Amino acid sequence: MDRQGSLKGKTMFITGGSRGIGEAIALRAARDGANIIVAAKTTEPHPKLPGTIYSVAKSIESAGGRALPLKVDVRFEEEIYEAVEKGVKQFGGIDMLVNNASAISLSGTLDTPAKKFDLMHQINVRATFLTSQACLPHLKKSDRPHILTLSPPLNLNPAWFKNFCAYTMSKYGMSMCVLGMSEEFKESRIAINALWPKTIIATAAMNIVGVDGRYGRTPEIMSDAAHMILTSPEFHTGNFFIDEDVLKLNGVDDFSQYAVDSKCALRSDLFLD
Repeated sequence: MDRQGSLKGKTMFITGGSRGIGEAIALRAARDGANIIVAAKTTEPHPKLPGTIYSVAKSIESAGGRALPLKVDVRFEEEIYEAVEKGVKQFGGIDMLVNNASAISLSGTLDTPAKKFDLMHQINVRATFLTSQACLPHLKKSDRPHILTLSPPLNLNPAWFKNFCAYTMSKYGMSMCVLGMSEEFKESRIAINALWPKTIIATAAMNIVGVDGRYGRTPEIMSDAAHMILTSPEFHTGNFFIDEDVLKLNGVDDFSQYAVDSKCALRSDLFLD
């Protein structure tokens, strides 16, 4: 995969971009001079999860991009479609969609109430499908359209279903959107791919579910990998990319810059044997 290098003037619609990996992807694109539609729910600071659509928008503009922060609860179809239309009106179109919004609960079957099950499936699967659906007519008009979904390879090892079946089902639902839509829109030359981290990524959300970020990498490894995928001059579709592999293909062999704590051994992320 060869790097083209710039997203200058391109418009990105990103869900859940108010913090963590989503914010990092948005800021990396902003440094190129991209337009970023930040579609997320957080408008007021959360006591445990820093970042709002407005704070990220300010950071995007400071980095050299243009931002449109929009309050969107991706569980609601009308809010998704309204945000897409506002983004198109503001920037004239959409070139790429990043399906980043996700809900997580690493709970077993008996400890997963219907409300939690529904939340994961509404945000992970349903929102990925509907946001893609809403953006696709506009992506068809782009000269370099791309949908990048943050979801794992489809690994049917029962070990990944054993302890958190509901969460695995919801994340694999996102991956099946990639699998199906990449074939459906291949002739339209819309690139549709997935990206997943090789190691755990240190974010505030991970801390809340009890994952120690010291044994992982910073979100910047995901944003650098996403940038390489989105700027590739070659047409790639239907791939389930792993961040470290993408960077290696682009000549990166030193990953120490991404380590949270160089004294801690890295831990692999979920769904990777």
